[in-house]
Amino acid sequence: MLEQESQFRTTRPVDLRAVEEKASRSSFYTAMRLMAKPEREAMFAIYAFCRAVDDIADDGNGTRNERLAVLDEWRASIEGLYRGERPDLTRFLEDSVARYRLEKADFLAVIDGMQMDVDDDIRAPNLATLDLYCDRVASAVGRLSVHVFGMERGPGLALAHHLGRALQLTNIVRDIDEDAAIGRLYLPREYLVQAGVAARKPCEAVSDPRIDKACHAVAALAHEHYRAAGQVLAQNPKGHLRAPRLMHAVYSAILGKMEAQGWRPPRQRAKLGKAELLFILLRHGLNG
Repeated sequence: MLEQESQFRTTRPVDLRAVEEKASRSSFYTAMRLMAKPEREAMFAIYAFCRAVDDIADDGNGTRNERLAVLDEWRASIEGLYRGERPDLTRFLEDSVARYRLEKADFLAVIDGMQMDVDDDIRAPNLATLDLYCDRVASAVGRLSVHVFGMERGPGLALAHHLGRALQLTNIVRDIDEDAAIGRLYLPREYLVQAGVAARKPCEAVSDPRIDKACHAVAALAHEHYRAAGQVLAQNPKGHLRAPRLMHAVYSAILGKMEAQGWRPPRQRAKLGKAELLFILLRHGLNG
């Protein structure tokens, strides 16, 4: 049955103030505040871009075809930006792209990742598909970020690869209930089968107590990436590394707290207290 077209606004200019207000409640914002103003502004522009295209995939407004059309507008605007056309939709990225030589392919990869959510609600992807998704929606953001951090290409790409995947996998096991509520299940098929979870409907799958085993397997995979990212950071490569060090520390601590709680329903969303965050900030946020 064809989707009925609805009233849907196809142009969504970025409201930087609204995005900043939303970001101010996140650990990412805390990490950004540690950076010098030019780097902070560039990171905030990247964040605003990611929020804008993520909202297209996640807010549920419009049909799939309409949301795909909006993602195509963003693609066209990115292409135009790199041709020097200064399109309105992505003009807020212009200074950051020029100053830090951000690569077009990484912006387009983020859009491609969002399209994976729009094409069809992701449900129990195989590990290869999940890894591709993590690369597009997270590691591509890392590849943009390491330019801003001033890292050399080799260690920068390695950090983006591993820390991006680690953070995304952490979010996946943290948000299983929220994702199931909108018809998505990012836990890999192989881990669900090993855990004995046969249900493919997201709400049914996350209600199965055996989901705990699948989530622990994803957590173990995330730890592998945290360790690899930590090895890159431990070598003290060139660059401004306070922000990635802090993100590494905060999100790996959140993952550890989730592991201690387990994922058997009913679940509580894991979060760090103010004292824990302050300790991490003092320990990791002062080294750059």
